[in-house]
Formats: sequence, structure tokens, C-alpha cells
Amino acid sequence: MVRTTTDMTVPDLSGKRAVLTGGSDGIGLALARRLAAAGADLVLPIRNPGKGEAAAAEIRAREPRASITLHPLDLSSLESVAAFAGALLTEGRPITMLVNNAGVMTPPQRQTTVDGHELQLGTNHLGHFALVARLMPLLRAGRARVTSQVSVAANRNAINWDDPQWTRSYDAFGAYSQSKIAVGLFGLELHRRSVAGGWRISSNLSHPGIAPTNLLARRPEIGRPDESREIRLIRRLSALGIAGTPETAALPALLAATSPDATGGRFYGPRRFRHMSGPPAEQAPYRRLRSREDAERIWRLSEELTGVSFPQDPADGGTQDLGPLRRPA
Repeated sequence: MVRTTTDMTVPDLSGKRAVLTGGSDGIGLALARRLAAAGADLVLPIRNPGKGEAAAAEIRAREPRASITLHPLDLSSLESVAAFAGALLTEGRPITMLVNNAGVMTPPQRQTTVDGHELQLGTNHLGHFALVARLMPLLRAGRARVTSQVSVAANRNAINWDDPQWTRSYDAFGAYSQSKIAVGLFGLELHRRSVAGGWRISSNLSHPGIAPTNLLARRPEIGRPDESREIRLIRRLSALGIAGTPETAALPALLAATSPDATGGRFYGPRRFRHMSGPPAEQAPYRRLRSREDAERIWRLSEELTGVSFPQDPADGGTQDLGPLRRPA
């Protein structure tokens, strides 16, 4: 069976394990609601336990039969990524879909992760890169679809190859753009390598357009004590119907992750004016995401910075040390 709404149809996801980062508020919470409502066995890795519990309670209030499991995860810590992946590997349940949605945006001053990486690069890209690599046995076992959330910011600026950690001259939006370009390059390269290596997963990209979320709201923990001017403008545009809402902004990722018509190596986003809002549809990838040379370069850099790597041989899936994996019901 399927669930139909006025915006799009979501397939029945009963028995399918879905992992969603950044699912405790904003666009991620809207995604979590839809995945749980469609019957997915939803895993929410969360950094803030209170927000995670509140999100799960809200979803269960709407969907009393929702299957939601919370796990601790801080994407800005590679140790935390390894611990989370280790917990899922111990459970041994194949993953059907992984949505890399969590992120941080434009700390006014340069900040670093616990591993010493520029915060946006480390959280938005490197954390997800390491997560996918460590979950590969479960992703392969579930023939998973990996959807990575980029941003309209990936259509601006470039990778700062000479100083990817922004140690010499920090530009908050430039570093954010770089992190989302890296996410996009990685997501498309992941699909190419899966096809070439027989990894049995697919990987695509989505972007939410523009919508009022906590990314640009008051965030004292990253050095933003007050709301940004940008979020106030986006709220006005959303009220006028020019920008989206968290619910509509979730639709491209929902389409990319769940639709039988969405495929690997593709890019999905809103289709109205300047792709800021509207129903989801396939789009041409941004020019900055099309270079295979850049994709291979960011892949090598990411392996170097995270200390994790992907299988080199089609037969090397890393599952041999796990024992029998539990198949979806």
C-alpha cells in the first residue's frame, strides 16, 4: 500500500530500515515524519538527546505505530561516527536507505571539530563521508539508496584546494559552500564507484531550495547569539510563497530517497522559480558538482582527513567479520 498526500506519494516502507541524520528539527524532522508515516523502521542518530526525544514523541503522537530508534551521534567527531556505526553493525540489520541531511551553517568565526577540522567541512562532509564508509557492509546488504542533501550554496564559490581548512583567511559562507560542494561531489562519485565496483548501492543528491530553518536562526553554540538577517528575509519569502516551508523543502530528499522513479547519480530539487520552492523534480547537477577530477580529488582528501576508506575490490564489502546479517522482514 502507499500513502498519498497533496504533494507526493511515498511508497510503503514497511520493514525497511532508514537512517536519517539531522532528523530532530526543521527539514529533517519533516522528513522523519514522512518516513515514519510510510512504515519505515527509522533510526535517528542525534546529538542532542532532549531534541531527539521530543522529535520522537511528536512523531509517535501523530503515528502511534511508528518505529523509531534513537542513537547518539555527533558528526563533528569521527570517534562518535565510529561508535554509532559500530552499534548498527553489531545489530546487523541491513540498511535500505541513508539520508545524509544534518549540517551546520556559517559560524561567524572559524571553529573546528574535536578532530581539528574546520567545523562545516568536518560536520557537513567529513562526518557523512566517514559514516557511509563505516556503514558500507549494512548498506551493501540492504542494497541501499544513499541520498545526500546539498544546498543552493553548492552553486556558488568553489573548493578552497589551497586551504580547505580555511586556516589562513576564513570566509563563513565560502566555507559553507565548499562543504556542500564536497557533499555533492562525494555523492555522485559514490554512485560511480558503486557501479564500477559492484557495491550494490545507489547514491543520489537532493537540495531543499530555500526555507526557514534553524540553520540560520539564533545559535549561541556556534557563535551566533541573535537571528541572522537572512532568516528574517527567508521567513518573509516563505510567507509570500516564494520560498518553501520545512515541509515542502523536505520533498526533494523524500523523492530522492524513496521514489521508485528516482535513480542513482541524479539530482533532485524544487522546480519553481530559481528552484527555491515547489514540487520536487529532477534537475541538472550544478556545474560545480560535475567534475570527475574534483570528485576523485575530494575523495582522496576525505580518506586522508578521516582515516577511513571504501572497498577497492568488488568482493570486499567488509561483511565477512560481521557474522550473519539479519535480512529485512
